[in-house]
Amino acid sequence: MATLLLLNGPNLNLLGTREPGVYGATTLADVEAQCRATAQRLGYELEAFQSNHEGALIDKIHDAGKRFKTGEVAGVVFNPGAFTHTSVAIFDAISGVKPLPVIEIHISNVHAREAFRHHSYVSPAAAGIVVGFGTDGYTLAIEGLVRKVAAAAAAG
Repeated sequence: MATLLLLNGPNLNLLGTREPGVYGATTLADVEAQCRATAQRLGYELEAFQSNHEGALIDKIHDAGKRFKTGEVAGVVFNPGAFTHTSVAIFDAISGVKPLPVIEIHISNVHAREAFRHHSYVSPAAAGIVVGFGTDGYTLAIEGLVRKVAAAAAAG
């Protein structure tokens, strides 16, 4: 069974306690359990990883690219957190492992927040983007990723 990789960037380990008015009361463990259940319902395993360190996330993206080539990893759902707005290195990492599909996800609607959050370095490299649906967006991102994987397989 192929694996979906769930990556969460900086400060997402604080879900449930950090700005509950913006991010809600759901914890990262809750999000991971929700994603694992969604992936299993769709016939996939889920591997989850969170880091506050840009290099660790880049290493996971590079590794996923290698594992994609062997058929072990089908795709990535990635909430890059604040690195969304600052990291050319993460853009380069995602671009460098194409055709690995990466879905960018954000819990809040970043376009309705502070102006510095309106630009994403990740979006141009992403296969799709889900924003503003709270933690339910992770389920939408996984479902969208699985549809993209199926469409790519059908296309040959």
